[in-house]
Amino acid sequence: TAIIGVLVAFSIIALVLSLVKTDDVTLPPMVKYGLVFDAGSSHTSLFVYEWDSDKENDTGVVSQTLSCDVQGQGISSYAKDPPKAGDSLRACLEKALKVIPAGKQRDVPVYLGATAGMRLLREQNSSAAAQILAEAAKTIQEYPVAFKGARILTGEEEGAYGWITINYLLDSFTKYSPKAHTWVHPEAASILGALDLGGASTQISFMPEGSVRNWSETSTFRLYGYNYNIYTQSYLCYGQNEILKRLAKELIVEAAFSSRVEHPCYPKDFKETISLSSFSTSPCTNQSDPGLAFGDRDVTLEGSGNASACLAALRKLFNFSACRQIQDCTFDGVTQPPLTGQFVAFSAFYYNFKFLNLTKGQPLATARETIKDFCTRSWEDLSSSYPDENPQRLSKYCTNANYILTLLSAYKFNESSWNNIFFQMKAGSADIGWTLGYMLNLTNMIPGEAPARRKAQVPSLWAAAIAFIILTLTLGFAALLL
Repeated sequence: TAIIGVLVAFSIIALVLSLVKTDDVTLPPMVKYGLVFDAGSSHTSLFVYEWDSDKENDTGVVSQTLSCDVQGQGISSYAKDPPKAGDSLRACLEKALKVIPAGKQRDVPVYLGATAGMRLLREQNSSAAAQILAEAAKTIQEYPVAFKGARILTGEEEGAYGWITINYLLDSFTKYSPKAHTWVHPEAASILGALDLGGASTQISFMPEGSVRNWSETSTFRLYGYNYNIYTQSYLCYGQNEILKRLAKELIVEAAFSSRVEHPCYPKDFKETISLSSFSTSPCTNQSDPGLAFGDRDVTLEGSGNASACLAALRKLFNFSACRQIQDCTFDGVTQPPLTGQFVAFSAFYYNFKFLNLTKGQPLATARETIKDFCTRSWEDLSSSYPDENPQRLSKYCTNANYILTLLSAYKFNESSWNNIFFQMKAGSADIGWTLGYMLNLTNMIPGEAPARRKAQVPSLWAAAIAFIILTLTLGFAALLL
C-alpha cells in the first residue's frame, strides 16, 4: 500500500511538471544576400548586401558586405561593341560569389541599374542601349544566381534611392534601443535630404514640410512600417562631365570658333586640345551650331585662372530666365519646395570638396575664398604641389568646385542654410549611393520569413520531470514484482 501511495504521488508530480507552460524558442534567422550593379556614366560598381530573414516591419536591416569596381569605363561606352559591356562584369561577379556560401548562391537576387550615361545613350541610340543591357543580362545569367533584371533607372528613382540610403545609414528610419531591447522609430525631424552629383546628371531629394501634392516630382515609400513622401528632382546634362563639355562648347561658340580659346576655369598656362567632333557624342552638346559641323577640326583651350569669369561662364549654362519670376523656381523652369532640414552631399560633391579640404562644414564665405585662391594658382604651381594627382582631374578642380557653388546656389542654398550641408561618401562601412536604397526598398518584394519557433521546456523543470518519471517507472516495476 505504501509503495502504491508513493507511486501515485510521483505520477501526479510528473504530470504537473509536464503541464507547466513551455517557452517559445526563436531559432537564429537565416542570412540572405543581394547584389546590385551600379552602371554609372563613367564607371560600374558591384555591391553585395546581406540581411537577416526576420525583417523589421517588412524591411530588411541591410548591411554592405563587399564593393567591387568594374575595370574600364561605364557600360554606355560600349555602344559600338556591346558584348564587351557584359564581359566587363565577370571579374566582380566572380569576386562576389566568393563571399556568398555556395548553398545560397542560386537564391541570391541580382539587379543591374543603369543611370544617366545610359539615359543619354538611349536618347541617342535606343537600339545600342537595349543591346548593351541584353549583353549584361546574358553575362549575369551565366552565373549561379537569381537574375532579376537589368534596366535604366529614371533620374527621380536614382535620387530617391540615394535619399533612402542616407537616411538608412544614419539611423533616420529605425534605430536599435539598448534600453528597450528593440528597434524604435526616431522623430521625423531627423530625416535628411540627399544631394547627388554624377557624371551626366545631378539629383536633389528631400522631405518638404507639409504636403507634397503641389509638387510634380514626388515619390512615396513605405519603410519599417512608415510611409514617406519626398520631393525628388533629377537634372540630366547637369552632371560633372557633361557640364565640362557644355562649358567648353559655349566658350568656343562665343570665341567664334577660333583655334585658340581662353578658358577662365582652367589654371593659367594649362592647355587642352579638343576636337569639335567630340561634341556630337552626347545629346547634351549635340545641338545644331554651324561651326560644329566642320569635321574634326581641333581647338586649343588655354587656361587663364580667372575665378570670377569662371563663375559667370558657368551661370550661363543655367536657364534662370525660364523661371519668369515664379516663386520657388530653381532653373530651367523647375519648381522646388522650400529647403528644409539637413542634407548629405555625396559622389562628385564630396570628391571635389575633399580635395580642397572643404568637407568639414566651413562657412560659405570660406568655401568661396578657398576655391578662388585655388583657381588663381598656375599650372606649374599645381603640378609641383600635387605630383601624384591625375593631371586631367587636377586641371578640372577649379571648374568643378565653381560649378558646385553655382548649382547649390540654384537649389536655393545661401549663407545661412549652407551649414546644413554635410559632404561625405561613407557612413560606417557602407558607401553612400543609390544602390543600398534600391536593395533596401526591394526587400519589401522579397517574401519575409517568420522566425522559426519550436516549443521547449525550461531546462530545470524538464530535468525534474524526467527524474520523477524514472522513479515512478522503477517503483511501479518493484510493485509488480512484490
